Amino acid sequence: MADWKTVRALALGLPEVEEEASGRRGYRIRGKLFAWEARERDGGGLAVRVEREEKQLILDADPDVYFTSPHYNGYPAVQVRVERVHPDELAQRLEDAWLIQAPKRLAAEHVARSEG
Repeated sequence: MADWKTVRALALGLPEVEEEASGRRGYRIRGKLFAWEARERDGGGLAVRVEREEKQLILDADPDVYFTSPHYNGYPAVQVRVERVHPDELAQRLEDAWLIQAPKRLAAEHVARSEG
């Protein structure tokens, strides 16, 4: 299973990602947050951006791994229990979150490189 070192390595492996310099862990693409450490008072874990229409599907797919808290109700993000997610699944979830926030051209270039 994954840990916070895995999260960091996977997030920083995506193009142009910047890590938050202080406070809670967080990862941005050109200033836009796509993954961050959720506050303990909100249930903790890793919060990642998701498509609004996919949020409930993700939550229902694996409730042992994915959850949400009242703080995230109505917000396009799910929380991930890092210690329970397989690294391959975490990589896909981070890449999906990155693609949501990345500029269209950069996202298209990344997808083309990944497929080719």
